Amino acid sequence: MPLSDAAIRRTKPLGKPQRLFDGGGLYLEVAPSGGKLWRWKYRYAGKEKRLALGTYPEVSLAEARIKHVDARKVLSSGIDPGEQRKVEKLTRMGRSENSFGAIALEMLAMRAKKNAKSTAVRNSRIVEKDLNPYIGDRPVAEVSAVELLAVLRKMEKRGAVETAHRARGIAGMVFRYAIATGRAERNPAADLIGALESPQTEHFASLTEPAQVAPLLRALWGYDGSAVVCSALKLAPVLFARPGELRAARWEDIDLDTREWRYTATKTGTPHIVPLADQAVEVLRELQPLTGRGGYVFPSLQGKGRPMSENTINAAMRRMGFDSKTMTGHGFRAMARTILDEVLGFRPDYIEHQLAHAVRDPNGRAYNRTAHLAERRKMMQAWADYLDVLRTGQIVPSVARTSRLNIPATPDVAPAKKARTTILGGSNSTR
Repeated sequence: MPLSDAAIRRTKPLGKPQRLFDGGGLYLEVAPSGGKLWRWKYRYAGKEKRLALGTYPEVSLAEARIKHVDARKVLSSGIDPGEQRKVEKLTRMGRSENSFGAIALEMLAMRAKKNAKSTAVRNSRIVEKDLNPYIGDRPVAEVSAVELLAVLRKMEKRGAVETAHRARGIAGMVFRYAIATGRAERNPAADLIGALESPQTEHFASLTEPAQVAPLLRALWGYDGSAVVCSALKLAPVLFARPGELRAARWEDIDLDTREWRYTATKTGTPHIVPLADQAVEVLRELQPLTGRGGYVFPSLQGKGRPMSENTINAAMRRMGFDSKTMTGHGFRAMARTILDEVLGFRPDYIEHQLAHAVRDPNGRAYNRTAHLAERRKMMQAWADYLDVLRTGQIVPSVARTSRLNIPATPDVAPAKKARTTILGGSNSTR
C-alpha cells in the first residue's frame, strides 16, 4: 500500500530502524533518533544497492517519488544511478577547485610573497568584495568578457571607477595564472581594455617654485608641536619618501653611522635605500633619545605599538595655513622631483631611483637598490643643502660642496618664473 504524509507523521521512532515502503523499492527509513531518510533499493549488475534521495520533511513524499522516477530512468538506460551520483559529485568538486574564486585565492597567496602588504590587502579586498560575489563560483574557463564587464559596470555605477580598473587588472592576473596552470585558455579581461570609463585623476597638491617653498620650509621648522611631529615635518621635504613609508619608519632600518635608511618600498615591493644627508642625520640623532627604544621612529601619541597617524603631517600643515589645494604630505615628492630636475639639474634617472619608482634598464630589467647610489648620496646632500638655502636665505657651509650646480644663494635669485602651485596627478611619476 502506498505511503501517505499522514502515515509518515503518525510513525514514531522505535528502538531499531523502521522501513516504510512506498513501492518500486522506494522507502522511508525512520531511525531510532527520529530522523527520516528516503532510500531506493535497486539491483545493478546482479547486486543489490541503495541510493539516498534526501531527508523528510525537507524532501516531501511527492518530491521523493519524482526523484525515484528519475533514478529509475537512469537505471533503465544501463547506468548505475549511484555511480552517476559519484561522478557528478567529483565533477562539482572539480568545478569548485577550478572556479574563479579558488584560482584567485591561489594567485593572491602566491603574489603576497612579493607584493607589499598594503597591495596584497587591497587586492584581496577587491576580489572578495567586488568579484567573487558575482563570478567567484563560476568555472574560470567559462567566464566571458561580457560577464566580467557586467561585474565591472556595477563598480562604475556606484562611482568606483578607479576600483573597476583595478578589478579588471586583478581579474587579468587571475586568468593569466589560470592559463599558466592549465585551467583556462584565454584571458577575457584583456578584451575589456578601453571598455571602462576613464578614472578621474587623483591630484596631489605641491609647491614647486623656490619662492613659495621657502616660506613653507620656515613654517615647518617653526611648527609648535611635539618633538615627534616636528621631526617628521623637518624630514618630510629632505627625504621625500612616500608619506606612509615615512610615518612607518623603524629605527632598526636606519643606520646613522653608514647614513642610510633601508626599507621595502610600499608601491613596488622592492628594497630601497635613502641616503641620509647631514641635516637628516642631525634631526634623527636629536629624536633618537626620545623614541629610539621603541620600534617606530615616529610613534603614535595615542598608544604604543603604532606609528603616528597617516594624517598627522597634513593636519599640521593645515594648522600652519597650507590647505589641501596648496600642499600635501605627498607633495614633497613632487617638489623634489621638479626642483632637482629643473633647478638643480640632476639626471632624471637618479631622481626616479630616489623616488623608489620601478626604474628599468633598456632591456626591461629592474635596477637593484644600489643603482647610482654614490650619485644619489651627492644628490640627497645637495637637496638638503638647497632646502637650507631656501629656508634661511643664507649660504651654509655645506653648500660649497654643490657649487658646481649653481645653486642660488637665496630664494630671490632662484630662476625667475612666476610663482605657481603645481598640481600633479595620481598617475604622475612622483607617486
